Amino acid sequence: MASPPPALEILVREPDGFTVWSGPPYPPGTTSPPQRLAKTACSATSFSADGARLLATVASASATVYDCRTLAVVKCFELPGLLAAALSPTGAYLQTFQKSSSPQEKNVTVWQVDTAVALYQHYQKSMSKATWPMIQFSADESVGCRMIPNEIQFFDPKDFTKGVLSRIRMPGIAAMQLATAPGSHVAGFVPEAKGVPASVQIFSCNKDAQNQAVARRSFFRCTTVQLHWNKGSTGLLVLAQADVDKTNQSYYGETKLNYLTTDRAFEGIVPLKKDGPVHDVQWSSSGSEFAVVYGFIVLAGFGNLPGDMAFWDYSEKKLVAKTKAECSVTSEWSPDGRHFMTATTAPRLQIDNGIKIFDHNGSLQFKKMFEKLYQADWKPEAPERFGDITDLTTSLSSLKIEETKKQAQGSKSAQTSSKAPTTAITASKPTAYRPPHAKGSAEIQDKLFGGLAPTGGEMSKNALRNKKRREKQKEKKAADASGAPADES
Repeated sequence: MASPPPALEILVREPDGFTVWSGPPYPPGTTSPPQRLAKTACSATSFSADGARLLATVASASATVYDCRTLAVVKCFELPGLLAAALSPTGAYLQTFQKSSSPQEKNVTVWQVDTAVALYQHYQKSMSKATWPMIQFSADESVGCRMIPNEIQFFDPKDFTKGVLSRIRMPGIAAMQLATAPGSHVAGFVPEAKGVPASVQIFSCNKDAQNQAVARRSFFRCTTVQLHWNKGSTGLLVLAQADVDKTNQSYYGETKLNYLTTDRAFEGIVPLKKDGPVHDVQWSSSGSEFAVVYGFIVLAGFGNLPGDMAFWDYSEKKLVAKTKAECSVTSEWSPDGRHFMTATTAPRLQIDNGIKIFDHNGSLQFKKMFEKLYQADWKPEAPERFGDITDLTTSLSSLKIEETKKQAQGSKSAQTSSKAPTTAITASKPTAYRPPHAKGSAEIQDKLFGGLAPTGGEMSKNALRNKKRREKQKEKKAADASGAPADES
């Protein structure tokens, strides 16, 4: 008999501490979900990648690891001068970074959580988002590696006493990303320097096959990159970024999306239909598809934007519903794919902080406001633990959606675009500046909302006045062209 799917849980952090809620569905009228853990003081919290353990830290003082099944404390580490901490994918190891007064004082430590034994230590002068955590682990924690000047070093996480097992020389390396599922390959980035183009190279993690790169891509006008491995570790998306766009088309610099495969079947730029900066890329859970959001004007809908959202049945390429989540800072699907959570959090926004949870069909199921909210995250779970999603697709097919003619006409193009390896939202080239609330062009609205206008669609008085003025100008031009007098009414 198949085991029941795991219960959903939500991590919520406020200024006075964090708690863990039992997740949806909630009975109608629920205002305060059941708490699995009493509010506990902390300065930062995070789950291990598999959701087995939870880390809560107090700045410059301590790191506490919890077992997510029982929410009992596994181990508490007293760490004076603590600046950063991170759990390994399964929560077996804790990596910490502390203040250090000299190179002789090793300030980066890998701890075995269950025993609180320090397995590995080294000195690091400073850290950044790009270099933390210092040691990267594969999903099963069978491979560990770290970047130092000019090389990547490999370790055996089961026995750090073996020291460095192997090295890959990469002069000038500035960033790396280990493939995690499985940990078969690693990618390294070397920035452009002295006329030599920037490059990304992929190497095998097998010690006996590290003498040469299995894939390589070079490009000019690149200062930083984002490296995104797929599930299966067969493909790597490389978002190359330059601080300045020499074409003066984008204030935010220049971006190019590249794709490399470990079998060298493809090494090149991802073909996008229109020019414009790439804003985000995401792999599907299967690792066989990826989505790209790009263009000079993007209808993101969050932050200071109206928050328009459209829910689609991906397999049927059919619009399910549309709604709003104004001023959202974060958004995330639940692990079972049945709920969508948005949150307005500080310090990005200091007012109207809160959490909203929508059903898969876009209906609002839960809302809670906070005086100040710092964090709201689903506890990670493997999607396969929830079994087949037949129940969800059945419920979707039973929904009655009023489709306009434009939506029906757009279904053919949707079916055609589904064959492409990327799903992207693009926009027309910019003309004059438009304020954030007006940046959704008709083309984007039509693509995103399936021909249905977003909610709250009444035009303002100024917009109506401008519309009438444009119509009169068109009538006058048409009259001048035909020689007939224009209507002056």
